[in-house]
Amino acid sequence: MAQRQRLDPDTFRLPVERIRDGWYSDAYFVSTKQLLEDDDRHPRVLLQVFQKRDSLLGGIDEAIAILKLCAGRRAADGRWLPGWEELEVHALHEGDAIAPREAVLTIAGDYTLFAHLETVYLGTLARRSLVMRNVREVVEAAGGKQVLFFPARHDHWLVQTGDGWAAHVAGAIGVSTEAQASWWGGRGIGTVPHGLIAAYGGDTVLAATKFADRFDPDVNVTVLVDWDNDSVTTALAVAEALGDRLWGVRLDTGEQMVDRSLWHELGDFKPAGVNPRLVEKVRGALDAGGFGHVRIVASGGFDAERIRAFEADGVPVDAYGVGSSLIRGQNDYTADVVRVDGAPCAKAGRRERPNPRLARVE
Repeated sequence: MAQRQRLDPDTFRLPVERIRDGWYSDAYFVSTKQLLEDDDRHPRVLLQVFQKRDSLLGGIDEAIAILKLCAGRRAADGRWLPGWEELEVHALHEGDAIAPREAVLTIAGDYTLFAHLETVYLGTLARRSLVMRNVREVVEAAGGKQVLFFPARHDHWLVQTGDGWAAHVAGAIGVSTEAQASWWGGRGIGTVPHGLIAAYGGDTVLAATKFADRFDPDVNVTVLVDWDNDSVTTALAVAEALGDRLWGVRLDTGEQMVDRSLWHELGDFKPAGVNPRLVEKVRGALDAGGFGHVRIVASGGFDAERIRAFEADGVPVDAYGVGSSLIRGQNDYTADVVRVDGAPCAKAGRRERPNPRLARVE
């Protein structure tokens, strides 16, 4: 079996010196390291890392990078003495399916070399696995249709690179920022936004035309068509103006708005927001106008449950733009010392759980 490649530690651009000094670590781990070193106590431990859900493993390559670059100790003269070569590390791989309490990472060696890093690598695993699991759930719900990863505006900018990588591994077809795409050499994608439409006086067709003139064919030109709350009319107008240059239209009607095309169809469905009937109306109008090549992207409050409902009803969506739901929830990890100096040693309720799936990390 071919060896699976891991991301190079330099990919992550870690603030190495600050991590080594415990800047991002819970203070008690830093104190633990200092006390053991001052007491000249160097227990050789086996530490295992796990979580409690059926999930996907994300962030493992970054966790390994943290260990490779930041395990070690300070010499009396302030020099950093690396500790990675003194550790034995086994781990699963990015995107692996993982079971509750399955060990995803084990670290064996002098505990003083890595005690200060637990907060950092656990937080990395928690965040990336959360995003990866959420994205995979949405991808599976979409049944092969494109999923666009659009949560950048809902969280701090510093999380974009790793979140984008996690989304990519989990199957998202596109991300919205260059940072999110940077670890695999991709590009950020997007649509003609409301801000650009506003900049052209609320004229969606003009804004879309200017955008296509500037960026086609380097990008798939996709246009938001809800500015006037008349998605059918606007979609047709944009399609007529751009022709084959138009890749898709994006429906993004606010959840408290009823699109103009549905004002006379109020009945036994929920008319607000992006709903199945609105998608059908836009699809029908585009097809009737000879624009069958134009795709429909649905966005605005979508999550796995809502996508499953759309797919079960056969709603003619070509792609889903999903945002804040992909970064919500939790997927927490725990690290336990389970062996000390060759003998079992773990807190009550915890024990060593050997995992034959783990691979030695060189």
